[in-house]
Amino acid sequence: MWAELLPVGRSASTGGYRRHAWNSADAECRAWFEEQARARGLAFETDRNGNQWAWLGDPAAGDAVVTGSHLDSVPDGGAYDGPLGVVSSFAALDELRSRGAEFTRPLAIVNFGDEEGARFGVACVGSRLATGVLDRDAAYALRDADGVRLPDAMERAGHDPALIGADPELLGRIGAFVELHVEQGRHLDEGQPVGVAGAIWPHGRWRFDFHGEANHAGTTRLVDRRDPMLTYATTVLAARKKARLAGALATFGKVAVEPNGTNAIASLVRGWLDSRAADERTLRELVDAIEQSAVERGERDGVRVELVRESYTPVVDFDGPLRDRLAGLLGAPVLPTGAGHDAGILASAVPTAMLFVRNPSGVSHSPAEHAEQADCHAGVTALADVLEDLACRPS
Repeated sequence: MWAELLPVGRSASTGGYRRHAWNSADAECRAWFEEQARARGLAFETDRNGNQWAWLGDPAAGDAVVTGSHLDSVPDGGAYDGPLGVVSSFAALDELRSRGAEFTRPLAIVNFGDEEGARFGVACVGSRLATGVLDRDAAYALRDADGVRLPDAMERAGHDPALIGADPELLGRIGAFVELHVEQGRHLDEGQPVGVAGAIWPHGRWRFDFHGEANHAGTTRLVDRRDPMLTYATTVLAARKKARLAGALATFGKVAVEPNGTNAIASLVRGWLDSRAADERTLRELVDAIEQSAVERGERDGVRVELVRESYTPVVDFDGPLRDRLAGLLGAPVLPTGAGHDAGILASAVPTAMLFVRNPSGVSHSPAEHAEQADCHAGVTALADVLEDLACRPS
């Protein structure tokens, strides 16, 4: 399975992956998922929001145990973030069948769509739509860098966008959701290869618009300039400093410039801030401080600053009894994480837990992302043990 997925959407120049929502590489991944489901005799379906499901047992029976992750990537992302969870889910089912396990609850494997938000700017679109965290109108307003609307991209890929929206009927089928994921950090650097997630830091994405005045780079005196690039650059530095002092994280990882000419002073700079902290108050105060710094510098530069919050996820504490049950079953440590996941979105609606597989590099969202094969196998065994405990024995 891993070998089949590795070449899909991979850039020959960078070695990274460009599996963005509803593009051709994403379509190949989705076709692969359907093939894996049907090869195992599982009932395949696509829900109203484009998420893919492979069912063992009667979905309508309810109280299903669900596992899975996502197959899309960030721009030039690594091979493991998302796909490891999906591949491991199919492999864990194979392992349970080889054990002769008898299922007492329905089991499903899911591929959530557009988890990374690389194309339309909002993370976890598939799970946010299903839970109602992202409503239909907001989803319809999403556009990619080329101006293509989300519903149009879905329609071109063969999915009816008129269907999208909250799906309480689907969520009502789920009794527990367990997502396996490569660790995005190095808490498991020494010791055991598999850990259990305790909580996800609150996090969000904010767009800073710096409005200046376009002018000639070769003829405009420095004192006459209203240069938004200067305000943006100062804000980036301020964000780093304020995050360090707060014990939090702040990253400007995306920028767009107009008119984007080498010999032109920009009229507009848009910078996207990703910020995360251990608690919601610290995060709120950090973003407020970054905004204040941007506005104050903008006043000096003759630049108007606007701030738009594009997405936000509050702190997620995974289901305590389920988390403790898994940690006890596996003898695994409980870890914090600053990364968002579909599991974090679903946690508001169903009992949810996560398993992490050791990443010796600590690198993620990069072609250097890695997990050793032995650790991946340990992850499959751990997931199989969890699914057997949850779905093959009476609660």
